[in-house]
Amino acid sequence: MRKISNRDIAEHVTSCLQLAILLEIDAPKPGNVHRQANFHKTNYEHFIASAVALAPSFNAAAMRGIKVAEGKLRYTHVGIGKIIKDAVKRSNSWQHGGNTLLGTILLLSPIATGAGETLRESNGILDLPKLRANIRVVAASTTPEDAFAVYEAIDLAKPGGLNNVPDFDLTEPSSKQKILKTRTTLFELFEISAEYDAIAHEWVKNYPVVFDTGFPFLWKEVKRRASIKDAIVLTFLKLMSENPDTLIARKAGSLKAQEIARRARQVLDQGGLSTQKGRQALKELDRDLRDPENRLNPGTTADLITATLALVILSGYRP
Repeated sequence: MRKISNRDIAEHVTSCLQLAILLEIDAPKPGNVHRQANFHKTNYEHFIASAVALAPSFNAAAMRGIKVAEGKLRYTHVGIGKIIKDAVKRSNSWQHGGNTLLGTILLLSPIATGAGETLRESNGILDLPKLRANIRVVAASTTPEDAFAVYEAIDLAKPGGLNNVPDFDLTEPSSKQKILKTRTTLFELFEISAEYDAIAHEWVKNYPVVFDTGFPFLWKEVKRRASIKDAIVLTFLKLMSENPDTLIARKAGSLKAQEIARRARQVLDQGGLSTQKGRQALKELDRDLRDPENRLNPGTTADLITATLALVILSGYRP
């Protein structure tokens, strides 16, 4: 068998992750930006521009994983924090809609690195359990320098609903120096916030929602439905119904997030997209989530959907 080049592997990973972002933003998910629905300051085109901008960052992450597989780079030298920071900078430079993809970047960067490593090890054949194992090591091997860079990335992105990590206040400039002084790694910071932030929880628990719930459900739906958009919306409802959106929880409180999770379950119980009753319930949920201040935007669930799509596309799905 001809050996696939490192360049081809990195380009393949990059294309898969970009397609995941584009498909996610195009699907009419309740309470989120998509082709037919914008926010006041952030619109569909801002997300499209960000997806284009991230190609060099995903490529760099995949190449780092390839070098790990070849024994040319240690996990602790991957520099995932800098990759994340550079990705946010690229996103900001290509659009004027503010923070579009910070959560997605945080989730996809380890996937890109792990995918590069996995595909190099198997000459282009994806082994999903091996990918997950490699992602775990990438996340666990982060350094204080990675944590410092991610804090800088958060400063650049200026996300809404920002909570303060105990002892490492994200809004306090001195926290970055404290990270270096105490030698606190990015993984350790995510351990602190994992109880109330779904993205941190995915990092420290090795992506349980994405691998164990999102991937099998979405894979089943894309096989049985003609519309990828419908499959994405149903998976979105599935994830949100079982995992109250933590962005909503931070902005509007955990009780509101739990209420919205129950309503997502009701849409599914009423037939989802297959019945008039389900479609009407979805329409009402979407309407109620679109408050003027975007306090009820289920943005974290959208990030989880993008990561789920990345796995499905890496596994061979094509529209």
